[in-house]
Formats: sequence, structure tokens, C-alpha cells
Amino acid sequence: MKQAIISAFLGKLRDRFGEYQKERGILEKLEIMSRIPGVAGAEVVYPYEVETAEVMIENMRRLKLEFAAVNVNIKADPAFIYGSLSSPDPEIRRKALDIINGGKDYAAAVGADKVTCCPLSDGYDYSFHTHYARAWERMVDVVREAAAYRPEITLFLEYKPSETRVHCLLDSAAKGLLLCNAVGNPALGVTIDIGHSIYGGETPAEAIAHAALSGFPYYIHINDNNGKWDWDLMAGTVNLWSYLEVLFYLKEFSYEGWITSDTSPVRQDAFETFAFNVRFTRRLWEWLDTLDHDFIREHLERHEFLPIMKLLESNLFAGTRTAAGIRG
Repeated sequence: MKQAIISAFLGKLRDRFGEYQKERGILEKLEIMSRIPGVAGAEVVYPYEVETAEVMIENMRRLKLEFAAVNVNIKADPAFIYGSLSSPDPEIRRKALDIINGGKDYAAAVGADKVTCCPLSDGYDYSFHTHYARAWERMVDVVREAAAYRPEITLFLEYKPSETRVHCLLDSAAKGLLLCNAVGNPALGVTIDIGHSIYGGETPAEAIAHAALSGFPYYIHINDNNGKWDWDLMAGTVNLWSYLEVLFYLKEFSYEGWITSDTSPVRQDAFETFAFNVRFTRRLWEWLDTLDHDFIREHLERHEFLPIMKLLESNLFAGTRTAAGIRG
């Protein structure tokens, strides 16, 4: 298991009403990250939150951290208010492509093997607001070109149901895989953000299964919410069984990539928030290793829910007298 943190969440955070946490530079964020037990990697935000490649490499080595990913931001520039990858303006599409390619150049320079990008400004707000087919075709064309550039650096596109648009063009795992199929380049994959999946009405473990079966690469962001909004809560704190199922299926498909915390500690201590995320995830991961996976698979194949829940129950409460004879 390799766990990382998106560095932006260790600095100042904002919503529509206020600001939270302290302003910190990237090097201070990395210093904090390096002290969190179990954290081995960082996902850094390009082009807004990075130093030169030389400075970053030196500090990452000093702090014994790896680059989990380079997160390319194509939503902050005012030019992208009305769209980026699907914009009807070819100059704006070119600008978005140049930023993604620049992120790939930066990833190559620092030794990262992937770039992830969430095109939040691509979408629409009203009926009759966009030509769906043309917008999709423009996105496919830009992503095809981005995937072909430096193919040794895999490009992962992250989907989200909404924000900043009422409807994001890339709003589900299915759409992400549809895009991968349309592009047809193995250097393109999908970032599955657990909170985005929940908020979008998906079952996250099923989204992971579809991605794994597609043959395209996938990358995991962890957080949680109540299904009403992307609150970026600590992983497993609302949907515990769903999160446990996510980790089970990551093991089923022999996932060896990074599990990266995309969690927002707006009113909590940032260090302790991420320490919990990493610790709790590892404990669930290791607890799953104690279970009889053949037994679970057998009953999953039969669509038999209760025997699996009895197994989980008996192991969860193994230290209590009520556990005796539950598995049955």
C-alpha cells in the first residue's frame, strides 16, 4: 500500500464564505507531510504550487517522499471560465492542452510517472446551453493529443458530477472510460475520487471494477461525503462499509498504485486529519488480509449477502463473547 496526500490541502483553503487553515508554501507543506506517519508520496499542483524541478527534487529526496502525481489545474485561469478541453474557442483549447503538456514536462523533470487533471469548467448549466456532441468531440480531440504527448507519463482524467458547472461534461466513471475508449491510447486513464463517485450516485467499488476490467489504468483519491455534496471528509467516516468494499476490490484487482488523500481539513487540524486518513486506511487494508477472501468471493458469486456480513461481523467483534458461532 502506497499512500500520498494532495499538497494543496495542507495550506489555506477557501469556500464561498470563508478561509481556513494557514497560508503555506509548497516546501512547508512537504515538511508537514513528511512527518505524518505512513505518508510516502505527494501529489503536487501544477503550475500554481510547485518550485523548479531542481528545488522540488532536492527537497523530496531530503524528506524521503516520492511524487505520486502531478495535478494539472486547468480551472483557475479566468480564460477557462466557460470551458477548457471542450471550449468552442480553439485558442482556449490550445491553452489548456499546453498546460497539460507542461504538466507532463514537469512530471518528467521531477520523475513522476503520471499527471492527473479534473476538467471542472467543461460542462453546462442549463438545457440548450451546449451542443453535447460537439463539446464531447472537442474534448476527445484535445485529450487524444494530450495523451499522445510524452506517452510514458500517463494522463489520468478525474470525473465529477458538478462544480464548477451544474453538469460537468466528464461526470462519471462510465464517461471517463468512454473517453478512454474514444481516444484509444493506453497512456490515458481515469482518476476515481471516492467522494465524487458517492456524490454522483455510483457505487465506488463497482466503478473500480469497471475501470479494472476496461484495461485502462486508474488512480485513486480517497475522501467521503453524505451523498449531497463533495465535502471531502475523512475517508470511511460516513460510508464505512462502502469504503471497506473499495479496499477489498482494490485488493481483488491487485491495485499497486497510490492511494491519495483528497481530503479537506477545513475545521480540523490538518496534520491529524491526514494522519487519521492514512492510519485508518492502512488498518482496514490490513484487517482485510485476515479475512477469508475465497469465502467472500464464493458468496459474492451467488449474490449471498448475509454470510459475508456474518463473516465481517465475527471478525470485527472477535474479542467479544457475542462473536461465537456467528459465521455459520
